[in-house]
Amino acid sequence: MGKFVTKKGNDGQYYFNLKADNGQIILSSEGYSSSSARENGIESVKTNAPNGDHYDRKTSSNGKYYFNLKAVNGQIIGKSELYESSSSRDNGIESVKKNAPDATIVEE
Repeated sequence: MGKFVTKKGNDGQYYFNLKADNGQIILSSEGYSSSSARENGIESVKTNAPNGDHYDRKTSSNGKYYFNLKAVNGQIIGKSELYESSSSRDNGIESVKKNAPDATIVEE
């Protein structure tokens, strides 16, 4: 089972990373102005992660692959790391779908 690891950044913003069982970060958040806003973001990821239509599959300017997870309103609620292949990116999406809905939340 995955977990959301939360932290407060040096910039005063609140962040989370979704980590898979192996400890690898599979989704990262934007900065939030409060811990309650971050918690709302986590709940949005849990809700939206199972829906394949909420993932934008992208290619970066350096030819690497990544994805964004979007809420129903189109707002980006999480971004992936960069992958070497589109199949690795797609595996990352499947990992978010599997891990996010039941992930625990831990403070770093």
